[in-house]
Amino acid sequence: MRRYLLDTGPLAALLLARPALVSLITPWMMQHEAATSILMYAEVTEYLRSLSNPSQRQRALRTLLGEVYPYYLTYPMLERYADLRRQMRTPRGPGLIGDIDTLVAATALERDLTVVTMDEDYRRVPGLKVLLLPKRQHP
Repeated sequence: MRRYLLDTGPLAALLLARPALVSLITPWMMQHEAATSILMYAEVTEYLRSLSNPSQRQRALRTLLGEVYPYYLTYPMLERYADLRRQMRTPRGPGLIGDIDTLVAATALERDLTVVTMDEDYRRVPGLKVLLLPKRQHP
């Protein structure tokens, strides 16, 4: 059963074999508890293009997504996204977060997952379970 949804920072750090993230996430992967949003594929790909050997790293990312399940967007997730944006708009809510972050949050809420992230904005999403990691673990 999947329990954790990896945001861009943790997914990239795992791909780059950052020891702290590898030791945290590997047990989740072994128990099939780690997932991500397919949108993280795009964000991590953008990051990889700034590094040496981007094609090789891209292949490694695709291999990693064989172990970290990528959720694709569904109509219920997109409807949750719309509801979240309305709920978070000022003056009713704490203010909007980025669109991709809102889609990730909607995915986590629809699938009852904890978002594993280094981005404090997720704390503003009502009802979202967040595991906030220190930024020093970022790639």
